[in-house]
Amino acid sequence: MDTKNKKHTFTDQPNGIKSLLTGLLFGGILGAGTMLLFAPQSGSKTRAEVQRRAAQLREDTTEAVMDRVDQVKSKTGQIKAGVKSKAADLEHKGRDLLARGLNNVSQAARAGKKAVQSS
Repeated sequence: MDTKNKKHTFTDQPNGIKSLLTGLLFGGILGAGTMLLFAPQSGSKTRAEVQRRAAQLREDTTEAVMDRVDQVKSKTGQIKAGVKSKAADLEHKGRDLLARGLNNVSQAARAGKKAVQSS
């Protein structure tokens, strides 16, 4: 049951990035449009302000995306470490089971040899 929850959470991350970028894009467009409609200044000043705000939006978007990428990388590293740890545990358990199985076969062979010799 835990595996399903972790898998579900991990697959939702790309949708979160898409939603964030979409929201930033629409917010920027809406803000720029509103600013143009209600600008109490000349066209050249308005264009300069639009350019400044577009640059700021680009910087904010880049920073948000980079933060999200860092989060995904961190989570991926954690998952990778967990998988390696579980794989090592399974390897040890498998070796222990193999050793016990070989011991049981060896004991059975000795018992069979004694039974054949005593008959």
